[in-house]
Amino acid sequence: MSSKNSADIEIQVRESDASTSICDQIDSLTDDWDAPHNKENPRNWSALKKGCHTIPVALLCLSVTAGSSMITPGVFAIGYKFHVSHTAALLPLSLFVLGLAIGPVLAAPISETRGRAIVYKVSIPLYMLFILGAGFSKSFAGLLVCRTLAAISGAPCLAVGAGTVADLFEPSKMAGPGAIVVMAPFLGPCLGPVIGGFAATYTEYRWTQWSTIFLALAAYILILPTQETHRKVLLKRKALRMGLPPPEPELAPREAIKMLLTITLFRPIRMLTSEPIVLLYSVYNAFTFSVLFAFFEAYPFVFMGEYGFNIWQYGLTFLGIGGGVLLGAVGAILVDLLVYQRIVREGGDRIRNRGPEQRLYIGMIGDLCLPIG
Repeated sequence: MSSKNSADIEIQVRESDASTSICDQIDSLTDDWDAPHNKENPRNWSALKKGCHTIPVALLCLSVTAGSSMITPGVFAIGYKFHVSHTAALLPLSLFVLGLAIGPVLAAPISETRGRAIVYKVSIPLYMLFILGAGFSKSFAGLLVCRTLAAISGAPCLAVGAGTVADLFEPSKMAGPGAIVVMAPFLGPCLGPVIGGFAATYTEYRWTQWSTIFLALAAYILILPTQETHRKVLLKRKALRMGLPPPEPELAPREAIKMLLTITLFRPIRMLTSEPIVLLYSVYNAFTFSVLFAFFEAYPFVFMGEYGFNIWQYGLTFLGIGGGVLLGAVGAILVDLLVYQRIVREGGDRIRNRGPEQRLYIGMIGDLCLPIG
Protein backbone atom coordinates (compact mmCIF):
# COMPACT_ATOMS: atom_id res chain seq x y z
CA MET A 1 0.00 0.00 0.00
CA SER A 2 2.82 2.34 0.88
CA SER A 3 4.60 1.59 -2.41
CA LYS A 4 1.39 2.50 -4.29
CA ASN A 5 1.12 5.77 -2.39
CA SER A 6 4.75 6.51 -3.11
CA ALA A 7 4.18 5.88 -6.83
CA ASP A 8 1.13 8.19 -6.82
CA ILE A 9 3.12 10.89 -5.06
CA GLU A 10 5.96 10.50 -7.56
CA ILE A 11 3.51 10.84 -10.49
CA GLN A 12 1.97 13.94 -8.96
CA VAL A 13 5.41 15.47 -8.45
CA ARG A 14 6.35 14.76 -12.05
CA GLU A 15 3.07 16.25 -13.30
CA SER A 16 3.60 19.29 -11.10
CA ASP A 17 7.17 19.72 -12.40
CA ALA A 18 5.93 19.35 -16.01
CA SER A 19 3.20 21.89 -15.41
CA THR A 20 5.67 24.29 -13.82
CA SER A 21 8.06 23.81 -16.74
CA ILE A 22 5.30 24.57 -19.27
CA CYS A 23 4.28 27.69 -17.35
CA ASP A 24 7.90 28.82 -17.27
CA GLN A 25 8.20 28.25 -21.03
CA ILE A 26 5.02 30.25 -21.67
CA ASP A 27 6.29 33.10 -19.47
CA SER A 28 9.62 32.97 -21.27
CA LEU A 29 7.81 33.05 -24.63
CA THR A 30 5.93 36.19 -23.61
CA ASP A 31 9.03 37.89 -22.19
CA ASP A 32 11.14 37.06 -25.25
CA TRP A 33 8.39 38.42 -27.50
CA ASP A 34 8.80 41.92 -26.06
CA ALA A 35 12.59 41.87 -26.31
CA PRO A 36 14.04 44.52 -28.69
CA HIS A 37 15.91 41.88 -30.73
CA ASN A 38 12.78 39.83 -31.54
CA LYS A 39 12.02 40.52 -35.20
CA GLU A 40 8.81 38.48 -35.03
CA ASN A 41 7.29 41.25 -32.94
CA PRO A 42 5.75 43.79 -35.36
CA ARG A 43 6.85 46.66 -33.15
CA ASN A 44 10.47 45.69 -33.87
CA TRP A 45 10.06 45.68 -37.65
CA SER A 46 11.91 48.20 -39.78
CA ALA A 47 10.28 51.52 -40.62
CA LEU A 48 9.92 50.41 -44.25
CA LYS A 49 8.12 47.21 -43.31
CA LYS A 50 5.82 49.07 -40.93
CA GLY A 51 5.02 51.54 -43.69
CA CYS A 52 4.22 48.68 -46.06
CA HIS A 53 1.64 47.47 -43.53
CA THR A 54 0.21 50.91 -42.69
CA ILE A 55 -0.26 52.51 -46.13
CA PRO A 56 -2.31 49.62 -47.63
CA VAL A 57 -4.65 49.70 -44.62
CA ALA A 58 -5.14 53.46 -45.07
CA LEU A 59 -5.86 52.95 -48.77
CA LEU A 60 -8.44 50.26 -47.95
CA CYS A 61 -10.20 52.68 -45.61
CA LEU A 62 -10.10 55.38 -48.29
CA SER A 63 -11.50 53.07 -50.97
CA VAL A 64 -14.46 52.02 -48.80
CA THR A 65 -15.49 55.52 -47.75
CA ALA A 66 -14.94 56.81 -51.29
CA GLY A 67 -17.44 54.15 -52.36
CA SER A 68 -20.02 55.74 -50.10
CA SER A 69 -20.07 59.07 -51.96
CA MET A 70 -18.91 58.09 -55.44
CA ILE A 71 -22.51 57.29 -56.38
CA THR A 72 -23.85 60.76 -55.50
CA PRO A 73 -23.14 62.40 -58.89
CA GLY A 74 -25.26 59.63 -60.40
CA VAL A 75 -28.37 60.27 -58.28
CA PHE A 76 -30.04 62.18 -61.11
CA ALA A 77 -29.59 59.23 -63.45
CA ILE A 78 -30.74 56.80 -60.72
CA GLY A 79 -33.92 58.81 -60.14
CA TYR A 80 -34.64 58.85 -63.88
CA LYS A 81 -33.89 55.15 -64.45
CA PHE A 82 -35.86 53.77 -61.49
CA HIS A 83 -38.59 56.46 -61.52
CA VAL A 84 -38.00 57.58 -57.94
CA SER A 85 -37.77 61.02 -56.35
CA HIS A 86 -34.47 62.81 -55.82
CA THR A 87 -34.75 62.16 -52.08
CA ALA A 88 -35.26 58.43 -52.67
CA ALA A 89 -32.34 58.40 -55.12
CA LEU A 90 -30.09 59.43 -52.23
CA LEU A 91 -30.93 56.25 -50.30
CA PRO A 92 -27.97 54.31 -51.80
CA LEU A 93 -25.75 56.83 -50.00
CA SER A 94 -27.75 56.90 -46.75
CA LEU A 95 -28.01 53.12 -46.42
CA PHE A 96 -24.31 52.75 -47.21
CA VAL A 97 -23.49 55.03 -44.27
CA LEU A 98 -25.82 52.94 -42.08
CA GLY A 99 -23.95 49.81 -43.17
CA LEU A 100 -20.66 51.44 -42.19
CA ALA A 101 -22.02 51.63 -38.64
CA ILE A 102 -23.04 47.96 -38.53
CA GLY A 103 -19.95 46.32 -40.04
CA PRO A 104 -17.41 47.13 -37.28
CA VAL A 105 -19.69 45.65 -34.60
CA LEU A 106 -19.46 42.28 -36.33
CA ALA A 107 -15.81 42.38 -37.36
CA ALA A 108 -14.00 43.85 -34.35
CA PRO A 109 -14.31 40.69 -32.20
CA ILE A 110 -13.08 38.55 -35.10
CA SER A 111 -9.96 40.68 -35.43
CA GLU A 112 -9.22 40.20 -31.73
CA THR A 113 -9.48 36.40 -31.88
CA ARG A 114 -8.48 35.51 -35.46
CA GLY A 115 -6.26 38.45 -36.34
CA ARG A 116 -6.31 41.58 -38.50
CA ALA A 117 -5.13 40.05 -41.78
CA ILE A 118 -8.05 37.67 -42.21
CA VAL A 119 -10.52 40.53 -41.69
CA TYR A 120 -8.91 42.61 -44.45
CA LYS A 121 -8.45 39.73 -46.87
CA VAL A 122 -11.96 38.29 -46.52
CA SER A 123 -14.11 41.41 -46.11
CA ILE A 124 -12.89 43.41 -49.12
CA PRO A 125 -13.65 40.71 -51.75
CA LEU A 126 -17.18 40.54 -50.32
CA TYR A 127 -17.37 44.32 -50.52
CA MET A 128 -16.38 44.30 -54.19
CA LEU A 129 -18.86 41.54 -55.01
CA PHE A 130 -21.76 43.46 -53.48
CA ILE A 131 -20.70 46.64 -55.30
CA LEU A 132 -20.69 44.55 -58.48
CA GLY A 133 -24.22 43.48 -57.63
CA ALA A 134 -25.22 47.11 -57.11
CA GLY A 135 -23.91 47.97 -60.55
CA PHE A 136 -25.85 45.16 -62.22
CA SER A 137 -29.06 45.69 -60.20
CA LYS A 138 -32.18 45.87 -62.37
CA SER A 139 -34.39 47.19 -59.56
CA PHE A 140 -34.12 50.04 -57.09
CA ALA A 141 -34.64 47.64 -54.17
CA GLY A 142 -31.79 45.44 -55.40
CA LEU A 143 -29.53 48.48 -55.62
CA LEU A 144 -30.33 49.45 -52.02
CA VAL A 145 -29.81 45.93 -50.66
CA CYS A 146 -26.47 45.46 -52.43
CA ARG A 147 -25.20 48.87 -51.33
CA THR A 148 -26.12 48.18 -47.71
CA LEU A 149 -24.46 44.75 -47.72
CA ALA A 150 -21.40 46.20 -49.45
CA ALA A 151 -21.00 48.75 -46.66
CA ILE A 152 -21.38 46.10 -43.95
CA SER A 153 -18.71 44.01 -45.71
CA GLY A 154 -16.29 46.89 -46.28
CA ALA A 155 -16.65 48.64 -42.92
CA PRO A 156 -14.46 46.23 -40.87
CA CYS A 157 -11.25 47.79 -42.16
CA LEU A 158 -12.38 51.13 -40.69
CA ALA A 159 -12.56 49.59 -37.21
CA VAL A 160 -9.50 47.34 -37.48
CA GLY A 161 -7.15 49.91 -39.03
CA ALA A 162 -6.45 51.67 -35.73
CA GLY A 163 -5.72 48.27 -34.17
CA THR A 164 -3.09 47.59 -36.82
CA VAL A 165 -1.38 50.90 -36.01
CA ALA A 166 -1.40 49.99 -32.30
CA ASP A 167 0.15 46.60 -33.16
CA LEU A 168 3.00 48.23 -35.08
CA PHE A 169 3.89 51.29 -33.02
CA GLU A 170 4.49 52.26 -29.42
CA PRO A 171 1.89 54.75 -28.11
CA SER A 172 4.43 57.58 -28.10
CA LYS A 173 5.21 56.98 -31.80
CA MET A 174 1.68 56.45 -33.02
CA ALA A 175 0.70 59.99 -34.05
CA GLY A 176 2.07 60.01 -37.61
CA PRO A 177 0.79 56.61 -38.75
CA GLY A 178 -2.40 57.10 -36.76
CA ALA A 179 -3.05 60.42 -38.51
CA ILE A 180 -2.69 58.74 -41.91
CA VAL A 181 -5.08 55.90 -41.06
CA VAL A 182 -7.62 58.26 -39.47
CA MET A 183 -7.32 60.75 -42.34
CA ALA A 184 -8.12 58.16 -45.02
CA PRO A 185 -11.80 57.56 -44.10
CA PHE A 186 -12.43 61.33 -44.14
CA LEU A 187 -10.54 61.82 -47.40
CA GLY A 188 -12.48 59.06 -49.18
CA PRO A 189 -15.87 60.82 -49.24
CA CYS A 190 -14.16 63.92 -50.66
CA LEU A 191 -12.53 62.03 -53.53
CA GLY A 192 -15.63 59.95 -54.30
CA PRO A 193 -17.66 62.75 -55.95
CA VAL A 194 -14.61 63.85 -57.97
CA ILE A 195 -14.20 60.41 -59.54
CA GLY A 196 -17.95 59.78 -59.70
CA GLY A 197 -18.56 63.17 -61.31
CA PHE A 198 -16.48 62.33 -64.35
CA ALA A 199 -17.92 58.79 -64.49
CA ALA A 200 -21.52 60.01 -64.36
CA THR A 201 -20.91 62.82 -66.88
CA TYR A 202 -19.17 60.86 -69.62
CA THR A 203 -20.63 57.37 -69.13
CA GLU A 204 -23.57 56.27 -66.95
CA TYR A 205 -24.19 55.94 -63.22
CA ARG A 206 -23.10 52.27 -63.25
CA TRP A 207 -19.56 53.43 -63.85
CA THR A 208 -19.58 55.01 -60.41
CA GLN A 209 -19.80 51.42 -59.13
CA TRP A 210 -17.19 50.04 -61.51
CA SER A 211 -14.83 52.84 -60.44
CA THR A 212 -15.48 51.93 -56.81
CA ILE A 213 -14.43 48.34 -57.55
CA PHE A 214 -11.27 49.42 -59.38
CA LEU A 215 -10.22 51.61 -56.43
CA ALA A 216 -10.90 48.84 -53.89
CA LEU A 217 -9.10 46.27 -56.05
CA ALA A 218 -5.97 48.43 -56.26
CA ALA A 219 -5.92 48.75 -52.45
CA TYR A 220 -6.65 45.04 -52.00
CA ILE A 221 -3.69 44.03 -54.17
CA LEU A 222 -1.42 46.00 -51.83
CA ILE A 223 -2.89 44.33 -48.74
CA LEU A 224 -2.36 40.76 -49.99
CA PRO A 225 1.41 40.52 -49.18
CA THR A 226 0.95 41.91 -45.65
CA GLN A 227 1.42 39.72 -42.57
CA GLU A 228 -0.50 39.30 -39.35
CA THR A 229 0.30 41.95 -36.72
CA HIS A 230 -1.94 41.16 -33.74
CA ARG A 231 0.17 40.22 -30.73
CA LYS A 232 -2.21 37.64 -29.22
CA VAL A 233 -2.64 35.76 -32.51
CA LEU A 234 1.10 35.74 -33.23
CA LEU A 235 1.91 34.47 -29.73
CA LYS A 236 -0.66 31.71 -30.12
CA ARG A 237 0.88 30.62 -33.44
CA LYS A 238 4.38 30.58 -31.99
CA ALA A 239 3.22 28.56 -28.98
CA LEU A 240 1.67 25.98 -31.31
CA ARG A 241 4.93 25.73 -33.29
CA MET A 242 6.79 25.08 -30.03
CA GLY A 243 4.24 22.51 -28.87
CA LEU A 244 3.06 24.70 -26.00
CA PRO A 245 -0.50 25.56 -24.98
CA PRO A 246 -1.56 29.08 -26.03
CA PRO A 247 -0.82 31.86 -23.50
CA GLU A 248 -4.55 32.57 -23.36
CA PRO A 249 -6.72 29.44 -23.49
CA GLU A 250 -9.53 29.18 -26.03
CA LEU A 251 -12.97 30.07 -24.72
CA ALA A 252 -15.84 27.63 -24.89
CA PRO A 253 -18.48 28.55 -27.52
CA ARG A 254 -20.90 29.74 -24.84
CA GLU A 255 -18.25 31.90 -23.18
CA ALA A 256 -17.15 33.26 -26.56
CA ILE A 257 -20.71 34.35 -27.38
CA LYS A 258 -21.01 35.92 -23.94
CA MET A 259 -17.78 37.85 -24.45
CA LEU A 260 -18.92 38.93 -27.92
CA LEU A 261 -22.17 40.34 -26.61
CA THR A 262 -20.51 41.96 -23.60
CA ILE A 263 -17.63 43.62 -25.46
CA THR A 264 -19.25 44.58 -28.76
CA LEU A 265 -22.78 45.49 -27.68
CA PHE A 266 -23.21 46.17 -23.99
CA ARG A 267 -19.86 47.73 -23.11
CA PRO A 268 -20.04 50.52 -25.76
CA ILE A 269 -23.59 51.33 -24.65
CA ARG A 270 -22.51 51.42 -21.00
CA MET A 271 -19.57 53.68 -21.85
CA LEU A 272 -21.86 56.03 -23.80
CA THR A 273 -24.20 56.35 -20.84
CA SER A 274 -21.62 56.47 -18.04
CA GLU A 275 -18.57 58.23 -19.54
CA PRO A 276 -19.20 61.90 -20.42
CA ILE A 277 -15.98 62.13 -22.46
CA VAL A 278 -17.00 59.17 -24.65
CA LEU A 279 -20.54 60.54 -25.07
CA LEU A 280 -19.41 64.05 -26.00
CA TYR A 281 -16.79 62.81 -28.45
CA SER A 282 -19.30 60.45 -30.06
CA VAL A 283 -21.92 63.20 -30.42
CA TYR A 284 -19.36 65.60 -31.87
CA ASN A 285 -18.01 63.05 -34.35
CA ALA A 286 -21.56 62.17 -35.40
CA PHE A 287 -22.25 65.86 -35.95
CA THR A 288 -19.13 66.42 -38.07
CA PHE A 289 -19.95 63.36 -40.20
CA SER A 290 -23.53 64.57 -40.62
CA VAL A 291 -22.28 67.97 -41.81
CA LEU A 292 -19.92 66.28 -44.29
CA PHE A 293 -22.60 64.00 -45.72
CA ALA A 294 -25.18 66.81 -45.78
CA PHE A 295 -22.94 68.50 -48.35
CA PHE A 296 -23.70 65.68 -50.81
CA GLU A 297 -27.32 66.84 -50.82
CA ALA A 298 -26.68 70.59 -50.54
CA TYR A 299 -23.86 71.07 -53.06
CA PRO A 300 -25.90 70.19 -56.18
CA PHE A 301 -28.55 72.78 -55.29
CA VAL A 302 -25.94 75.47 -54.63
CA PHE A 303 -23.36 74.86 -57.32
CA MET A 304 -25.52 73.34 -60.06
CA GLY A 305 -28.71 75.25 -59.35
CA GLU A 306 -27.30 78.68 -58.50
CA TYR A 307 -23.94 78.73 -60.28
CA GLY A 308 -24.67 76.52 -63.28
CA PHE A 309 -21.96 73.90 -62.67
CA ASN A 310 -22.28 70.62 -64.54
CA ILE A 311 -21.93 67.25 -62.78
CA TRP A 312 -18.15 66.86 -63.02
CA GLN A 313 -17.58 70.48 -61.99
CA TYR A 314 -19.83 70.00 -58.96
CA GLY A 315 -17.76 66.95 -58.02
CA LEU A 316 -14.59 69.03 -58.03
CA THR A 317 -16.00 71.32 -55.33
CA PHE A 318 -15.32 68.58 -52.76
CA LEU A 319 -11.58 68.98 -53.27
CA GLY A 320 -11.74 71.91 -50.86
CA ILE A 321 -12.92 69.60 -48.07
CA GLY A 322 -10.19 67.13 -49.03
CA GLY A 323 -7.62 69.90 -48.67
CA GLY A 324 -8.95 70.60 -45.17
CA VAL A 325 -8.64 66.93 -44.25
CA LEU A 326 -5.00 66.94 -45.38
CA LEU A 327 -4.29 70.08 -43.36
CA GLY A 328 -5.89 68.47 -40.30
CA ALA A 329 -3.61 65.43 -40.59
CA VAL A 330 -0.54 67.64 -41.03
CA GLY A 331 -1.63 69.69 -38.01
CA ALA A 332 -1.99 66.56 -35.87
CA ILE A 333 1.53 65.46 -36.80
CA LEU A 334 2.96 68.94 -36.07
CA VAL A 335 1.28 69.07 -32.66
CA ASP A 336 2.76 65.68 -31.88
CA LEU A 337 6.27 66.71 -32.94
CA LEU A 338 6.29 70.16 -31.35
CA VAL A 339 4.29 69.51 -28.16
CA TYR A 340 3.76 65.87 -27.27
CA GLN A 341 7.21 64.54 -28.22
CA ARG A 342 8.85 67.29 -26.14
CA ILE A 343 6.88 66.07 -23.13
CA VAL A 344 7.91 62.48 -23.91
CA ARG A 345 11.57 63.50 -23.95
CA GLU A 346 11.19 65.22 -20.58
CA GLY A 347 9.53 62.10 -19.13
CA GLY A 348 8.67 61.87 -15.45
CA ASP A 349 5.29 62.65 -13.93
CA ARG A 350 4.35 65.06 -16.69
CA ILE A 351 4.15 62.37 -19.38
CA ARG A 352 2.12 60.15 -17.05
CA ASN A 353 -0.27 62.88 -15.95
CA ARG A 354 -0.57 65.27 -18.88
CA GLY A 355 1.05 63.76 -21.97
CA PRO A 356 -1.74 62.30 -24.15
CA GLU A 357 -4.07 65.27 -23.58
CA GLN A 358 -1.58 67.56 -25.32
CA ARG A 359 -2.54 65.91 -28.62
CA LEU A 360 -5.99 67.48 -28.35
CA TYR A 361 -4.79 70.94 -29.41
CA ILE A 362 -5.40 70.18 -33.07
CA GLY A 363 -8.95 69.15 -32.19
CA MET A 364 -9.49 72.48 -30.41
CA ILE A 365 -8.32 74.33 -33.52
CA GLY A 366 -10.62 72.20 -35.67
CA ASP A 367 -13.57 73.01 -33.41
CA LEU A 368 -13.15 76.66 -34.33
CA CYS A 369 -12.56 76.04 -38.03
CA LEU A 370 -15.71 73.95 -38.53
CA PRO A 371 -18.32 76.69 -37.85
CA ILE A 372 -16.19 79.28 -39.68
CA GLY A 373 -16.08 77.02 -42.73
